[in-house]
Amino acid sequence: MSTSDASPPSQIITLDGLDLAALIASRVCHDVISPVGAIVNGLEILEDEKDEGMRGFAFDLIKKSAAQASARLQFCRIAFGAAGSAASVLDLGDAEQVARGFIEDQKTKLTWEANRQLLLKNKVKLLLNLVLVATTTIPRGGVIAVSAEGEGDATAFRIVATGPTARVPANVVDLIAGRAPEDRVDAHVIQPFYAGLVAKAANMEVTIEAEVEGERIVTRATPVAA
Repeated sequence: MSTSDASPPSQIITLDGLDLAALIASRVCHDVISPVGAIVNGLEILEDEKDEGMRGFAFDLIKKSAAQASARLQFCRIAFGAAGSAASVLDLGDAEQVARGFIEDQKTKLTWEANRQLLLKNKVKLLLNLVLVATTTIPRGGVIAVSAEGEGDATAFRIVATGPTARVPANVVDLIAGRAPEDRVDAHVIQPFYAGLVAKAANMEVTIEAEVEGERIVTRATPVAA
């Protein structure tokens, strides 16, 4: 792992399986609780409101929030879960679809130049987790460009996040490397830590660098030489 402002390394952390599962579950709940809450609010408006304008607003809110909740769950199912558990491979085309549903909004756009192919499940899970990490590097929004080189086990990924005040968040590089501030991992930092675990399982090395300070952050995942 590398970045232009990496902090001194601390001890590698090993999480108990139950703790890891609990923290991932907390992260997934965090991602879906907002749109689910908005659906509940919309239903309450429909129950109490007689004004047609407000009822139309409530219907729009429910429709938009339900689509958002569905997109986030589909993304989490692949990025964190055991989607297609009967198979050992996943389709990059499916990864693109769920990434667009999760990432794209009024602030952030996704461009995808990774050709459709079947890859080992952990490689695809890693790519989605690194796309998620990339969103944290452009807090004011921008463009995330995903590309891939090679095929099969030799496939390498490149993710470029471009936007105003782009930066590598504190501790992200260490978290992907398996380290954390005060040697403690909680639900707020579990996602990049988990990305590092998936990278190790996929036999991939991850680097994150600020290539244009304040504007562009480049994340690479490359196969580790045998």
